Amino acid sequence: MPIQTLDIAPVGRVEGDLDVRVEIEDGYVTNAWTHAELFRGFEIILRGKDPQAGLIVTPRICGICGGSHLSSASWALDTAWQTEVPRNAILARNLGQIVETIQSIPRYFYGLFAIDLTHQNYRSSHFYDEACRRFAAFTGKSYELGVTISAKPVEIYALLGGQWPHSSYMVPGGVMCAPTLSDITRAWGMLEYFRTNWLEPVWLGCSLERYEEIQTYEDFQAWLEEDIKHRESDLGLYWRMGLEIGLDKYGVGVEKFVTWGYLPHEDKYNKPTIDGRNAAVIMKGGVYDSHTDKHSIMDQAFTRENLSHSWYDEGTQDWHPSDRNTSPTINNQKDFVGAYSWSSAVLHQDLGRLEAGPLARQLVAGSNGGETWQHYDPFILDVFKKMGGASVHLRQLARVHELVKLYRQAERCLREFKLNESWYIKPQEKDGKGWGATEAARGALCHWIEIAEGKIKSYQVIAPGTWNIGPRDSNGHLGPVEQALIGTPITDPTDPVEVGHVARSFDSCLVCTVHAHDAKTGQELARFRTA
Repeated sequence: MPIQTLDIAPVGRVEGDLDVRVEIEDGYVTNAWTHAELFRGFEIILRGKDPQAGLIVTPRICGICGGSHLSSASWALDTAWQTEVPRNAILARNLGQIVETIQSIPRYFYGLFAIDLTHQNYRSSHFYDEACRRFAAFTGKSYELGVTISAKPVEIYALLGGQWPHSSYMVPGGVMCAPTLSDITRAWGMLEYFRTNWLEPVWLGCSLERYEEIQTYEDFQAWLEEDIKHRESDLGLYWRMGLEIGLDKYGVGVEKFVTWGYLPHEDKYNKPTIDGRNAAVIMKGGVYDSHTDKHSIMDQAFTRENLSHSWYDEGTQDWHPSDRNTSPTINNQKDFVGAYSWSSAVLHQDLGRLEAGPLARQLVAGSNGGETWQHYDPFILDVFKKMGGASVHLRQLARVHELVKLYRQAERCLREFKLNESWYIKPQEKDGKGWGATEAARGALCHWIEIAEGKIKSYQVIAPGTWNIGPRDSNGHLGPVEQALIGTPITDPTDPVEVGHVARSFDSCLVCTVHAHDAKTGQELARFRTA
């Protein structure tokens, strides 16, 4: 049977500029290319600007996780200026990021991923009719509730920052807010509303306390069988249907995973330094290599970018991001042997290509490493090992598993505020280099800044999508999404929903453009070619 080539544009439902090319032979994907279609140039925009411009500009990189960029930008300046950050400010930064991520999870699951479970390919599934009732776009009962209630957590963000998205309340030296007791009480009410109206009754079918007892795959299976409310919850329905339709059988990827860790501890990162960050975050960072079953520390110095297959005039060597000049090429025609993407290929200098995202965070959370006091959760790593590695299905479980943990961390922030203590300590501006990192909903995010003569000399951002969506590197190694597409079964080449499953399991984020086609004007919405 001849090789078929499919060009799918766009793959994303919201961030519409991710295109995918796959080759199919005998019903399976045998080769893949992911190409980012949009150049935005934030690194160029920020050159020569005031050092604090990043606090205003970089949250606009993304409309759904701008708080993560703001957090990284703030910590980058903190390390460059050697500031002191009060404990209240660390808690307020953490709370903003937590509630932003909590809103992202149901919005992503219902709005971007679960609607594919209503695809005609799955009509023979025992769960198909119920999936349509719950997950159909716009009309599904869970779709409507989940997307609507996702707005509730970021009301807490607005209490802190005055608005969401694109607030700039995090600044070097602390935060520009001082919540009152009334604000904290309102925030508790918003959290409780989210829990009692969706998280427990609809998503879990049980209390948070009961779900938190799950530590192994066997515990999870027992939980499913324990109560009809568990089985018929949205989580229970998704898990059972996903197994039946085979979402656990493909989407493996590079099998090595990275997280910067996140949520600096309010008493351990008051004088932030680049070297001191790993030992000061609640959710530990690192690299998990499934080939060796080992955890190792992730240092920003290990990060490299390769541009061999990217539209930049910076050569084919591996760059540390802070050494790059970001020089886009004028000739950006797709060449699948040469350059075909605006994304760079991000890699670890020793370990190569790494997958970022919720699965990476949870595998590191379950591995041995880090500080003894840091968060430990063995559940997802246990499932990973017993199910034979990564898959489309496991990425979803890892993502939604974070909901309960993040909810508890939001509660902790609210409990730990000491309202009469400081929220900001004015820093001394100076020239220097800084680095700030966090975990956005979609994975490892960091900013590098170099300040010279009071202006930004260099600003570089490595986002989760850069790790995952990047093209081949100089050694021809595929990026994480490209590798995960290999082996994907394609039921119908004229409607390859399985490619969408794999790409969307990474929650691939390439923001601020939607390819659209207007039937009246003839302007393009999407491009799909079968060759």
